[in-house]
Amino acid sequence: MKTSAELRGIRKKRQRYKISRTSCGRCRLLIHRTNNNMYAQILDISGKNTVVHVSTLSKAVREEVKNGGNKEAAVCVGRLVAVAALGKGIKEVVFDRSGFLYHGRVQRLAESARENGLVF
Repeated sequence: MKTSAELRGIRKKRQRYKISRTSCGRCRLLIHRTNNNMYAQILDISGKNTVVHVSTLSKAVREEVKNGGNKEAAVCVGRLVAVAALGKGIKEVVFDRSGFLYHGRVQRLAESARENGLVF
């Protein structure tokens, strides 16, 4: 029986393969979540340089939310990453959920980023 971490690794590899085939030269919105925090970063086309980075550890997020591991914090991170990306001239991205299920905090972050102007 495989552990949940091994299953997430399998989903992550499968998803990254699909993203690499269909990205069409767009930047990648990479999501990572832990029990206490949410992280979102936009990587350039090569995937080596971070263009925008927002997490629940950022000062702007800490001023708005008290706990970094809930859906309210995920909405705040999604909004701030969309605003920062639009400020850098990035409108279209590919959503990379890093093997996490599209559910709960990951879903709220994605919906918040879409509502604030990112297209994926």
